[in-house]
Amino acid sequence: MIRPAPCRDYAPRDFAAPSFPARFSASSRKPRRRRFPPGWPGIITAFLFIAAAGCTQPPPVQQLKGFAQGTSYHISYWSPAPVDAQAVKKAVADEFASLDKLLSNYRPDSVIESFNRHATTDSQEVGPEIVQLVKIAETVHKASQGCYDLTIKPLFTLWGFNGETPAVPDDKAIADTLKQIGMEKLTVVDDTHLGKKQATLQTDLSSIAQGYSVESLSRVLEKHGIGDYMVEIGGELKTRGQKPDQTAWRIALEKPLPGEHTLHKILAMPKASPLAIMTSGTYRHYFDADGRRYGHILDARTGRPVTHDLVSVTVAHPDPTVADAWSTALLCLGEAQGLKTANAEHLAALFIRLQNDQLVESQSDSFAASNLVTHP
Repeated sequence: MIRPAPCRDYAPRDFAAPSFPARFSASSRKPRRRRFPPGWPGIITAFLFIAAAGCTQPPPVQQLKGFAQGTSYHISYWSPAPVDAQAVKKAVADEFASLDKLLSNYRPDSVIESFNRHATTDSQEVGPEIVQLVKIAETVHKASQGCYDLTIKPLFTLWGFNGETPAVPDDKAIADTLKQIGMEKLTVVDDTHLGKKQATLQTDLSSIAQGYSVESLSRVLEKHGIGDYMVEIGGELKTRGQKPDQTAWRIALEKPLPGEHTLHKILAMPKASPLAIMTSGTYRHYFDADGRRYGHILDARTGRPVTHDLVSVTVAHPDPTVADAWSTALLCLGEAQGLKTANAEHLAALFIRLQNDQLVESQSDSFAASNLVTHP
């Protein structure tokens, strides 16, 4: 979608969302966010349209891009006041390093892996960031009737979704592994400490940590006096403010079909308030066995991949962390229960099912009222 500019040419900047981030490992997440092991559907492609307003050159949009958390990231920002671009670049790199040390399931020296490695029921210090993530996850866990669960890591290992050779385990192996998980076995001791009721409990933050990372980088920009930006990691993003020509940031949702990277919808983000867009999907990370397809979204209650026809859920929320967790939880629940839960929780959510080779949409009441969609 390119329109002529009166003073100079411009083109969309394509922020392609890869499959699953590889440095933060998978839990019941996006093929998300999301992470931690290979695979995640973040499944949003963001486009930045930079246009000249009349014949007056607007302030330039600064771009930062690279690879982190096993995926790509893109940051666009501008400011009417002078900003030290090199200082911003360094601050972003430092924040990524800090997040990696805190949350990565692929670093044995990370805080979360240290917590997992210590087989003890004693209180362990993990810092306020991880405690806050667990508190948010507990809320989503309860509201999703246990479908969403941070302790699902052993099930991903059992099914092979965090490795190269996924396979269907037998019923006994699934039953035995289910005994090793459960959010009720993970306890918040205080603002900086967690505990385990089962010493071998494993916690995987991949279904929530990418959203938290987006929020953390947004705060870095704001600390440097930047009020207009778009932050995207692996297709998960947040915007604030507007573009230099005073038009809204616009992003594109990818069509949730295997092997396709085509436009499905364009969303015009609000200029008056920050908003995050997080998408979880089943269409990127799966394997086929005995004529059946198994997706990587696991129901923590059954220990098995979900079987419904919901292929994508997009959640719009001011807090990227909350949106990230809920996109996974609603996808786990399926369209009927997910829509009911989204309305009960006043969540703006877009559901896409694959029915008879056709994509069928439904929206929560809050999403329908948001007026985000500008292109069918």
